[in-house]
Amino acid sequence: MSAALAAEWAKLRTVGETWWLTGAVVVVAVAGSAAMAATTHVSAHSSSGGPDPTRLALTGLDLAQAVVAVIAVLSVTDEYGTGMMRVSLAAIPRREALLAAKALCVAALALAAGVPAVGGCLVVGRALLPGAGVGPAHGYGLVSIASGATLRASVGALVYLALIGLLSLGVGAVVRDTAVATGSVLGLLYLPPLLALLLAGPWRRHIEQIAPMTAGLAVEATRHLGTEPDRPWLGLAILASWAVGGLFAGGVALRVRDA
Repeated sequence: MSAALAAEWAKLRTVGETWWLTGAVVVVAVAGSAAMAATTHVSAHSSSGGPDPTRLALTGLDLAQAVVAVIAVLSVTDEYGTGMMRVSLAAIPRREALLAAKALCVAALALAAGVPAVGGCLVVGRALLPGAGVGPAHGYGLVSIASGATLRASVGALVYLALIGLLSLGVGAVVRDTAVATGSVLGLLYLPPLLALLLAGPWRRHIEQIAPMTAGLAVEATRHLGTEPDRPWLGLAILASWAVGGLFAGGVALRVRDA
């Protein structure tokens, strides 16, 4: 397993697109949070109602996850596109070990990109949200990692990005084509929330409770937890089940189909 892990990490880190995409995770996250803060305006004083400052600060991750998905998909579909997968399987005949090594590398890279991305989002939120009416002058606390709820949301956001990477890797292993796999993952993430907006009543809530994006992002909430589709860690567990299912399907596809 250690040899497979070393080989997969060497492949991932020597591909030039890996590093600019990793940097893009941070840029997109911070830019997205800054844009949200710039377009937010809350005038009413509120200490209990109103928006969630931490969740607003982390909004950029809703966009940055798409870049994480692309990185994960490319980690497997690139090898199919170039024929390198045949070489990889010849060197590592145990296909489960190969996929597990890819999964560990993708998760590690997602976490490495996630730390500055989450940190940058929190800094942007702390700096810009008070000017948008979401600060002490309007009854809201400053975004701070010293808050237990914000710390939990931040750690959960990191785990969320890693799970998105694992889910995307599994889809990539099943589909094998970069464009189709990327489109499939993005559709799985972004289409259910859009569909939920068209529905009302229990159907809307059921979709939000089981969809990977809306369930997983519940971990970012620090206020009004009763209005969320799922409790924070339960939502993340639902996303984890999607990731496990994706990896299982990818493992089966890798085993039963030729490279």
